[in-house]
Amino acid sequence: MPDGRPEHLKQAVEGSLKRLRLERIDLYQLHRVDPKVPLEESLGAFKEMQNAGKIQHVGLSNVSTDEIQRARKVVPIVSIQNRYNIEDRKSEKVLVYCEKESLGFVPWFPIGGGKGLQPENALEKAAKDHGASVVQIALAWLLERSPVMLPIPGTSSIAHLEENVAATKIKLTSAEWKAINALAGQG
Repeated sequence: MPDGRPEHLKQAVEGSLKRLRLERIDLYQLHRVDPKVPLEESLGAFKEMQNAGKIQHVGLSNVSTDEIQRARKVVPIVSIQNRYNIEDRKSEKVLVYCEKESLGFVPWFPIGGGKGLQPENALEKAAKDHGASVVQIALAWLLERSPVMLPIPGTSSIAHLEENVAATKIKLTSAEWKAINALAGQG
């Protein structure tokens, strides 16, 4: 259960600073809104920590456009981290809002893992056509989907990191884009 009490959030920031041996955290995110604490109170703690020089930027996770708008009245917001991938686009309105407002959008679970990564579909075909993996194609799709998209896929090795980075060079054709985009309706 999230704990959005201002005193808890300030302790969390202080604990992070101590563990990381930093004087300032460049981006600190509120990962979940606490339904028991007004969002404005939770973010007021972040604003205090920002004013004290302990946080440079503030981000939010798992939020709606309404919550983003409310948050921006308290503290500048630079990024949003919501679940988003080829098959799960429930945060489409949030992504569109981020594009309009030039906020970074960090999709969590960016690759998905459901039917979109199964063999015998548009993702697999595009992967074969580009000599790439389906993961690389899923990342390429995200990068082409929006200029504010900042996917951070998990990686377990340097080779895996290099494979993920190579996805930035893949450009999908309009037919591939349309076929992969249709996977959302199948998921």
